[in-house]
Amino acid sequence: MSLLSFIKDAGEKLFHYKENTDAQMQAEGAPNDAALKAKSEAMNAAAAAAIVTYIHSQNLDAKALDVKFDGATSTVSVYGVAKDQATREKIVLCCGNVAGVAAVNDRMEVEDSGTAAKFYTVKSGDTLSKIAKAEYGDAGKYPAIFEANKPMLKDPDKIYPGQQLRIPAQV
Repeated sequence: MSLLSFIKDAGEKLFHYKENTDAQMQAEGAPNDAALKAKSEAMNAAAAAAIVTYIHSQNLDAKALDVKFDGATSTVSVYGVAKDQATREKIVLCCGNVAGVAAVNDRMEVEDSGTAAKFYTVKSGDTLSKIAKAEYGDAGKYPAIFEANKPMLKDPDKIYPGQQLRIPAQV
């Protein structure tokens, strides 16, 4: 269980986000603290629901999967029990590789633990081959990285700066 950092402005655009301060919401016409709190809670719940929908669209799931979003800190907290370490890591990456998310509080557990993968943040100019060369010493091992990030990656040429990828320890 850990707190993982992500690049807030990179990732899937699942919901409209902006810095939501009380002053901004008041400027938009929210009349009082109760209304501000209700609007904030509704926005956080909608963002969390969008993330859960995205996780399920990737054919990923966990027992008792629960996602919370805190717009004030741009943090997702994810709970549940994944069938294995790879599924857990993919769910965490689904939560974090979303525009508007700066951190993921990974509170998940696994039924069948295994070797944890390393996470890698894509930089401008990176390719899976370049990452494989740096991580494994062999650019030809890029399919292992591609496979480790399916179904989130649909094409090995479609990675973007700021995206986090799983780098499996064993290839």
